[in-house]
Amino acid sequence: MLVLLFWVSLGVIFYTYVGYGLLVGVWAKLTRSSHTASTADFEPEVTLIVPAYNEASILAAKVNNCLALDYPASKLKLLFITDGSTDESGKVLAAFPTVQHLHVPERGGKSMAENRSMQYVHTPYVIFTDCNTMLNPEAVRAMIRHYQDPKVGAVSGEKVVLNDGSASGSGEGLYWKYESFLKRCDSKICSLMGAAGELVSFRTELFKPLEHDTILDDFVQSMRIVGAGYRVVYEPKAYAMEPPSTSLPEEMGRKVRICAGGWQSMARLTFLLNPFRQPVVTFLYVSHRVLRWSLTPALLALLLPLNAYLAYTQQGIYTLLFVLQVLFYLSSAVGWWLATRNRKAGAALVPLYFTMMNVAAFRGFGRFVRNSQPAAWEKAHRPSVA
Repeated sequence: MLVLLFWVSLGVIFYTYVGYGLLVGVWAKLTRSSHTASTADFEPEVTLIVPAYNEASILAAKVNNCLALDYPASKLKLLFITDGSTDESGKVLAAFPTVQHLHVPERGGKSMAENRSMQYVHTPYVIFTDCNTMLNPEAVRAMIRHYQDPKVGAVSGEKVVLNDGSASGSGEGLYWKYESFLKRCDSKICSLMGAAGELVSFRTELFKPLEHDTILDDFVQSMRIVGAGYRVVYEPKAYAMEPPSTSLPEEMGRKVRICAGGWQSMARLTFLLNPFRQPVVTFLYVSHRVLRWSLTPALLALLLPLNAYLAYTQQGIYTLLFVLQVLFYLSSAVGWWLATRNRKAGAALVPLYFTMMNVAAFRGFGRFVRNSQPAAWEKAHRPSVA
């Protein structure tokens, strides 16, 4: 029984992090595109919304970046919402008369800010982007063209992490390269399994107000649109560039928050687990998201003591696998030690980042159970992107 449990656990872990990528890579290549052909002259009115909390130091750069986007200025409405900010955000935005500025003293969190800002949207399409990111000039045009297909309900851009050579930057960048590959595949097969909040757009009519305590607003909103029968498309030619976390502990904190939000999202998106409703969506959702946030980290935690017992009682291949596991986690510890002392993690980078992701899943679950993860977003401690 323990032998079977060991191999099943190992199989699920391998499938989650390697097998799924191999499967959807082949599946996507065999999938013929059925998208509606787009035309270059499709230029509907769009509202670009930027939630910003105490971001006065980078607001001017963000506004100028938005004004430089390759889209007719008369059809692109810029709306910045700074609810709860206590800095000079209002004065900065006052210098840009074409920008609509919303502000109330109370801080309700990103989801509430987005809900409130949508009351001022009168265009058929809306785009959300984070304040600490810079968009490429073609971003709006590349995203909006997909809405010529009536089956498309949302479009997600690409998150580009600027690698500064640090462990947090290298690890985050490596993770997003693999994640981008999976997104391309999911999008071609059926639909993206969750949009990136750094740059995401929706059909305005499909946007539904989120619960005030929603942690992963972009993920929940986009997956509810998928559940309603629409596709969420991935558009890598529209990207938001942002610097990495300034330190490994900060990156760890960000991942814990995401995992807490992942558990909250799973609790609110249970309808996606019904395979009779949308079988392909359910398969992709469970494989790409649910396993990573729930079952697989638990199996990883179980695998080491289980392997130790089998190595002691049966030896052979179990001894070899146990030694490899120990070396892997030792490498992770060495990587953490190096990275927290501003030294390059080198070959330990992959074990380090992998271990961080799964430790974050447990800590995130703890916050979810205790309901201790605040929805109000925290100002990112990242250097600005000029």
